[in-house]
Amino acid sequence: MSLSYKDVFPSGDMTLEGLLETAYEMRLDGVDLHTSAFSSTDDAALREIRRACHRRGLAISYLAVSNNFGKTDDALRSDIELTKKWTDLAQRMGVPLVRIFAAWLPKDEPEDAVWARMFDAIREVVHYAAERDVVIGLHNHNHGCVTRTGDDVLRILDTIDSPYFSHILDTGQYVGSPGASGADRDADAEEQLYNSIATSAHRAVHVRAKFYRVASGVEEWLDYPRILRTLKSVDYNGWMSVVYEGWDAEPSATAVPKAVSHLRTLLSEADM
Repeated sequence: MSLSYKDVFPSGDMTLEGLLETAYEMRLDGVDLHTSAFSSTDDAALREIRRACHRRGLAISYLAVSNNFGKTDDALRSDIELTKKWTDLAQRMGVPLVRIFAAWLPKDEPEDAVWARMFDAIREVVHYAAERDVVIGLHNHNHGCVTRTGDDVLRILDTIDSPYFSHILDTGQYVGSPGASGADRDADAEEQLYNSIATSAHRAVHVRAKFYRVASGVEEWLDYPRILRTLKSVDYNGWMSVVYEGWDAEPSATAVPKAVSHLRTLLSEADM
């Protein structure tokens, strides 16, 4: 995932072309691209990205939009239009999936009101995407977002109820995860994380495998053998992308290859 290199993209030490070459060198199957990875979205630039992927045997599994459908008025309309823009770009590039967030809860407003306008916004972008044969993927997230638990995710998926609306499961962003709830979590919080993963796993079309502490060569904050058992129990056969967020402990340049190697070993051991 391009945001795994968030520590070096802003300085220019990593570029989109460099990301593709790095993925190729690690013999990965594809990349997930956040909108921030694109220096240009004109036709020539998009064609070159497609050619660069093709030369390296890489697929683009999804494009990631950072939206917030909890906003109001013009700000909400702007995020809806942003999502539509990247849906159009996904169609032009042959990318099947666009990642969205749900809604962050503003202060001093009834939660039901936020959910209502979020549902309207999601319906609009899913309808737009369906007309372009692009699937919208709901990414679970905490930190004030309404997709705090697996039950929250299922509520949204079931309410929208469209074949063009699916679930991108992030292993580190449910309540109880060190990334979503702070590193000083307790055993009960951890169980809430793994219960949420189990609740929504059967709806996932893409899994973001989050890595926080992998200096030893093994992820220390998340129990990946347990996560993979859950995914295997629902016959998951989709993408699993490495998403690194431990820059305060180790730079991406050395951590991401360790995460890739660790995940490959675990997938082999799990016969997945």
